[in-house]
Amino acid sequence: MHIEYDRENDTAYVSLVAHIADGAAVRQIPVTGIGADAEVFLDVDASGRLLGIEVIGAEAALPAEALEQSTSTR
Repeated sequence: MHIEYDRENDTAYVSLVAHIADGAAVRQIPVTGIGADAEVFLDVDASGRLLGIEVIGAEAALPAEALEQSTSTR
């Protein structure tokens, strides 16, 4: 698992596989019930395998420790 965090846009991406090829994620599934300050989407491949998790409003949805240990993209 690897987390990339964009502080400027407060978005995070949690990769669950070592490498996600361009175009591998063919579907984004919205996750409900997260709260008004965050949006979460599951990226899945054509076989339905979960590749990663996109979090918009990451500070509201993820623990501060996870964001501090992430790779910062900005």
